[in-house]
Amino acid sequence: MEVQLEHPADEIKRLQRCMNDLVSLLALPAIWNGGRPCDIVQTLLDSLLRMLDLDFVYVSLTNPVDAAPSETVRVAQSQEHQSQEQMFRPRELCAFLNRWLGDDPQKRYLQERSQIGDEEVSLVSCPLGVQREIGVIVAGSRRADFPRDTEALLLGIAANQAVVGLQQARLLSEQKRVADELDQRVAQRTAELAAANEVLSTEVAERRRAEEALAASEHNCRLIVDSIPGLVALLTPAGEVELVNPQLVKYCGRTLEELRLWGTSDTVHAEDLPRVVQVFTRSITSGDPYDFEARLRRFDGVYRWFQVRGLPVRDADGRIIRWCSLLTDIDERKRAEDALKRSEAFLAEGQRLSRIGSFSWRMETGEITWSEELYRIFGFEPDVPVTLDLIGTRVHPGDLPLMNDMVEKARDAVTDFEYEHRLLMPDYSVKYLHFIAHGIRDHDGRLEYIGAVQDVTQRQNSEEALAKARSELAHVASVTSLATLTASIAHEVNQPLSGIVTNASTCLRMLTLDPPNVDGARETARRTIRDGNRASDVITRLRALFSKKHILAERMDLNDATREVIALSLSELQRNRVIVRCDFADDLPLVTGDRVQLQQVILNLLRNASDAMNTVTDRPRELLIRTERDEDDRVLLSVKDAGIGFDPQTADRLFETFYTTKNDGMGVGLCVSRSIIESHQGRLWATLNDGPGATFSFSIPRGPDGAIGTDRNRDVRTPAVADTEVL
Repeated sequence: MEVQLEHPADEIKRLQRCMNDLVSLLALPAIWNGGRPCDIVQTLLDSLLRMLDLDFVYVSLTNPVDAAPSETVRVAQSQEHQSQEQMFRPRELCAFLNRWLGDDPQKRYLQERSQIGDEEVSLVSCPLGVQREIGVIVAGSRRADFPRDTEALLLGIAANQAVVGLQQARLLSEQKRVADELDQRVAQRTAELAAANEVLSTEVAERRRAEEALAASEHNCRLIVDSIPGLVALLTPAGEVELVNPQLVKYCGRTLEELRLWGTSDTVHAEDLPRVVQVFTRSITSGDPYDFEARLRRFDGVYRWFQVRGLPVRDADGRIIRWCSLLTDIDERKRAEDALKRSEAFLAEGQRLSRIGSFSWRMETGEITWSEELYRIFGFEPDVPVTLDLIGTRVHPGDLPLMNDMVEKARDAVTDFEYEHRLLMPDYSVKYLHFIAHGIRDHDGRLEYIGAVQDVTQRQNSEEALAKARSELAHVASVTSLATLTASIAHEVNQPLSGIVTNASTCLRMLTLDPPNVDGARETARRTIRDGNRASDVITRLRALFSKKHILAERMDLNDATREVIALSLSELQRNRVIVRCDFADDLPLVTGDRVQLQQVILNLLRNASDAMNTVTDRPRELLIRTERDEDDRVLLSVKDAGIGFDPQTADRLFETFYTTKNDGMGVGLCVSRSIIESHQGRLWATLNDGPGATFSFSIPRGPDGAIGTDRNRDVRTPAVADTEVL
């Protein structure tokens, strides 16, 4: 294609016009100074239309300062182009150019020949900003040679000047916003201090420039820091000490210049300095607040513990302009914490030595807190959350009913409870625990149990060994006593029996004589009768020795007497994992009798019931004690167990002397109990339950006046209705 060279004169004119346009473009920032972005865009559009002889020019601002993103298009209005508004309608033109430009900021410069409506137009885009972050300019001309080199140069310079103008507008707008905010803060501060200092309020109100307001704000900041009743320091964004209040200077006894060298001086204790420097440096680097404890040197050389907390002060753009640091003396608190830790260590060691663990149990939330020793007793890891289900995995299967009973009582708000149970450890060893707890309520009335658990395995083993030794000793003593009693009876009865046998033999020989010696036989028979009476007297004396001719009778409440027996036996019953349930009649009449003897009977029935359930492992060991009215104005007490019961064929022998179903029993308890009840004009009997176990009951007459309740204020001595035979 042959290139037409422009005439030199035309070329000179064109270059002169380009220079003039260039000067005009360079002068635009001065014209735009202080203007708004919309004014800058309007001036830019008019200048480009005139300078480049364009058909239209388009500007899109994506991030203006004082308005939302906008689009502006200007179409030439000359006589030559008087119909261009019909060709290039602004709305359709903006839509087309948006599609043509696309969304990719990497496409900074675009140039092509495109069809707009019926016209073919040359389009050139120039970004406002490196990545079109401010916007874009698009120039359009129907000329095929658009843009020429000078036109492209002018368009680029115009874009650069627009960027400068828009950025200046942004800065001015931001400065105005900051100035407005600062004026608002100053006005608010002025209003607060108006009543206290009228002169200061007038001075602040007359402030003219933002620099003077900033200086006043810095002065006020220093006054505030100096008036804070604590140790305060202000740091630069890099962490250098900029300002300290007089209190800090007075405490350390050092100047501001000396305090700035805290990282290399002895202001911070040498043992704490590496840790403090590490925490401080990390916080200054990341911009996160810092909070640490360290020992600081006082003016007299004494180091005291301080808590040092620092917060960053940021401007509107989020940049840190200062650090504010507050130093709080915590030396007394630190000493108290050390004393508390020492006390906790003593407590933990004491619990370990005594094998006692403590706990708390909040009933409302179910939260359970254990001491370290209690974790060790149960064999759980210290960080494992404690729940009732977790505890149940350690409780011996035979004692789970006891645990469930305790939990139910606790949920029923029982104030205090105490019991013993076993643990079955993973190695199949058994531990014995003694458990005691006390219920308290907080100020909101919520129930919490505080208690202690002691590992009494060693004591239990010792007690069992001692009980076994005592049982064997008692058995030996019983056998020895029985042997002594038998020897005594044999000695006392042997002499008259020997005389009876001798006299009887003599009498027979005398009667066989021929003739019979009747007189001698008669005298011998008299001696036989005498010896028989002597034997009878021996038996009578022994019966008198082991019989009570009178009983101590009193009016008493059988319910109260039973409660006393239960209280005395509760520890042993819990040791045997027996669950005691009571069903006492409220309208039970008073009875008359020997309180000690009746309690002996009740105690014997409780022990027998407990012993009957020793081998029970497949069901709860429940023991029910019931009192009620019986027929014919009598009072009935029954003890029902869930034990092994007894053979119905041997029911009549249960109350015989020396008959027993126990391996270590002597068979005298029920016999003595029946004698006591019969001495009270009552009766004692046993029945088998419909389910497992048996029930032992006794019934005695009520008191003579039929009183009800706990009226047991008198002691009455009455002769026994019948002697109680023990032998």
